[in-house]
Amino acid sequence: MSSGFDLGPDGGLIYLCTPIRPDLEEFAASCIKGGVNIVQLREKNAEAKEVIEAAKALKRVCSDFAVPFILNDRIDLALEVEADGCHLGQDDAPISLARRILPKSSILGLSTHSPVELEKGNQTDADYLSVGPIIATPTKPGRPGTTIEYLQYAKKYSTKPFFVTGGVSPDSIENLVSAGARGFVVVRYLTESVDPEASAKSLRRAIDDAIAKIS
Repeated sequence: MSSGFDLGPDGGLIYLCTPIRPDLEEFAASCIKGGVNIVQLREKNAEAKEVIEAAKALKRVCSDFAVPFILNDRIDLALEVEADGCHLGQDDAPISLARRILPKSSILGLSTHSPVELEKGNQTDADYLSVGPIIATPTKPGRPGTTIEYLQYAKKYSTKPFFVTGGVSPDSIENLVSAGARGFVVVRYLTESVDPEASAKSLRRAIDDAIAKIS
């Protein structure tokens, strides 16, 4: 059974995806204060022990703010740190295995990059899908952009809540909302910001304004 995760009646969720960094706890708290609704730790280049330590610290921050904490890729480590969920890619363990291993309330997400993957994702027990990256991004080296047409496809055919990925910033929000996005995965706009809280607030305003225009 899935956790029943949804984007809310109007959407507009900001999903921060961050690597391990020296100021991880302070950074995450600033982003949440600025309007981030869900946080994922995504670290591809660290040993399990380092990921566990960072995940536990990030979990504490998220718990303090009542924001879900998601761990990328590793079902085993998500179980160890009592994460609120796990996000899996196309080459990771299947959603069905994660659902058997993790608590029933766990939020499970699945990355998709094409209509075929989205249609298969619809048939899984994932709580949400990610769609993209709409444009090529350094956070996913070697993967071409899926273009805005894939977002439009997801809006029409996804049977699950979905988050758009790739190049999310205040400047891109209006086009993304017009194409059907209501959930937004953000990486570089916040991780490279000198003032994450202010940047998160700017992103929140852009999302709220864009959704209000078409409501």
